[in-house]
Amino acid sequence: MKSKFYNTAPLPFVGQKRNFIKHFKEELHSKVAPPLYVDLFGGSGLLSRAAKDVHPTAKVVYNDFDNYRKRLKTISKTNKILQDLRVLVDGIERKKIVPKEIKEKIINRIKQESGFIDFITLSSSLLFSMKYVSSIQELEKETLYNKVKINNYPTAKDYLDDIEVVSTDYKKVFEKYKDVENVVFLIDPPYLSTDCSTYSSDGYWKLKDYLDVLKTLQNQNYFYFTSNKSSIIELCEWISDYTGGLNPFENAAKKEYKASMNHNATYTDIMLFKWTQTTTY
Repeated sequence: MKSKFYNTAPLPFVGQKRNFIKHFKEELHSKVAPPLYVDLFGGSGLLSRAAKDVHPTAKVVYNDFDNYRKRLKTISKTNKILQDLRVLVDGIERKKIVPKEIKEKIINRIKQESGFIDFITLSSSLLFSMKYVSSIQELEKETLYNKVKINNYPTAKDYLDDIEVVSTDYKKVFEKYKDVENVVFLIDPPYLSTDCSTYSSDGYWKLKDYLDVLKTLQNQNYFYFTSNKSSIIELCEWISDYTGGLNPFENAAKKEYKASMNHNATYTDIMLFKWTQTTTY
């Protein structure tokens, strides 16, 4: 049995739904456990973890297309690197630029590692918020800041316990489970114009990609996550009002959360959900 319940992902992940996890769990608690949750865009796995924690009898399928589990497996290695980085940046004020000579030492320390290195997690300790690199070559080009995490990351060995993990295109996952009675889909697609080479042939998530996801909402139980930056809700309302087209969000409930990227930039995270529950499962 799990000893810990997670309200945030163990490692940094752009777009993880930690700000919404309370609202998400509240809605899950209000429902009878379904036979199946399917997390089409699993990301950090936080939604899958929450679904399993609230409804332990339900089957939960987590589509880990970003290979987050590989990062989880190397937490001990990442912690060892961070321990050495803390020594190197000692004396540098927090969030201040790392001097060139210290940057060289940091780069050389990371280069000592062989095999997989979790650059996304390391980026959160060396770069400004929302900025990430995926290689030592990219890191060498950046200005580094002393944001090195003060404490080690927890090992999180139980994070994916009792969750079925797959790694494939979300459309294939949807096709496999779309006809399962009372399935609930968790749908948190990438933001428009974001780097998303794993899902898009030219490396970026375009409007067509975003709209294609809406096909997974038709006649399904779902939790769908977006933000006011995408304007997808307004677009669907306009199509319905002026062309007679189907609005997949019609009659869906909605909750919002005001989020901030920094002191000057804010946006609204949105969770839409529709769940037609039968009397028995």
